[in-house]
Amino acid sequence: MTPQDLNGPETYRSTLLRLNSRAWGIAVGLVFGLGLLVATMLLLMKGGEQVGVHLALLGKLLPGYRVTVGGAFIGFGYLFVIGYAIGRVIGSVYNALARGD
Repeated sequence: MTPQDLNGPETYRSTLLRLNSRAWGIAVGLVFGLGLLVATMLLLMKGGEQVGVHLALLGKLLPGYRVTVGGAFIGFGYLFVIGYAIGRVIGSVYNALARGD
């Protein structure tokens, strides 16, 4: 293979169109997990009589999650895993559709 072969438009197209599904999974997982972690911590710092009434409803879907410091880290773990799965699916679907052209 010569250097001229590597500079063809198909090489660039196939390289640019492909996404790293694992990287997307980690990125989306961190955004989801850190979002819940930060939201919980901000509510805890705000304080009040009933802290995070609406956010506490996530405890129905995520066993072990509470609006506490420990619950924030439990929620981070749950949402990181959920976000990782969503990111992997996004990357895989995108790659499958990009190859179809």
